[in-house]
Amino acid sequence: MSEKSKILVIGGTGKLGKFIVSAGARSGHPTFALVRESSLSNPAKSELFESYKCSGVTLLFGDLYDHESLVKAIKQVDVVISSVGHSLLRDQDRIIAAIKEAGNVKRFFPSEFGNDVDRTDVVFPAKAAYEIKAKLRRTIESEGIPYTYVCNNFFAGYFLSTLSQFGTTAPPRDKVIIMGDGNPKAVFNKEDDIGTYTIKAVDDPRTLNKILYVRPPKNIYSFNDLVSLWEKKIGKTLERIYVPEEEVLKNIKEASPPLNVELSISHSVYIKGSQTNFEIEPSFGVEASELYPDVKYTTVDEYLDQFV
Repeated sequence: MSEKSKILVIGGTGKLGKFIVSAGARSGHPTFALVRESSLSNPAKSELFESYKCSGVTLLFGDLYDHESLVKAIKQVDVVISSVGHSLLRDQDRIIAAIKEAGNVKRFFPSEFGNDVDRTDVVFPAKAAYEIKAKLRRTIESEGIPYTYVCNNFFAGYFLSTLSQFGTTAPPRDKVIIMGDGNPKAVFNKEDDIGTYTIKAVDDPRTLNKILYVRPPKNIYSFNDLVSLWEKKIGKTLERIYVPEEEVLKNIKEASPPLNVELSISHSVYIKGSQTNFEIEPSFGVEASELYPDVKYTTVDEYLDQFV
């Protein structure tokens, strides 16, 4: 068996990045995380850095805005995975420039990790971020950089843990607000499963220059079905408050960040059905749970048990 690729994660201390780094180390890939030297003295991250050290992760000092350090880090690996946050999406062109200069990268995973930006009907302000991601895709393709785009749909920790009741910290017990008629289907995935599937794709020729969709069959639910499942778990019927699309669009315009972004993403999924209203065609994509049936992913049903 050929040697496993060396992986560099940029954004490896973030909400999703830490799961990708851990999955890389767990799977036996030589795994590197790009960190700013100043972050080592951040007490909030000391536990994370210690866990990386214990699992064999190599910390490389560098910065997205320091081209030389970026090139130096990239030259030490085969695959670059970016999981930078929302505010840094536009600056990933700096990673592309460093990859071009380094000349050794076998695959680049840009910071996607959400809905498919080329196949999502979305309004502003989320549309602005989607346009940045789509533009980056076109740059990667025109530069001839080998890629995989990971579209994992909804993060369970964000959208499922509260049943998308924004501003709350747990699933509802009395009433639930549902966008639209509650019938379009959405997909919810646990963050560590997203990390696992991403790392599985690194050396897989089937995911080269393709979109890897994380759409496991047991994690596809309409809002109505999700509420019914939750009601069954808590033994109680919730009051369902349906919000028509016209009102949702008005709420998006009136809301402040980050709520307006959350609402516009939810509108695209819960009303427009953007996560499941298209077939995954072999010409552009593959589905993770089909490619990797050995991965025991956490189902929506199992995930919700912790909140009962």
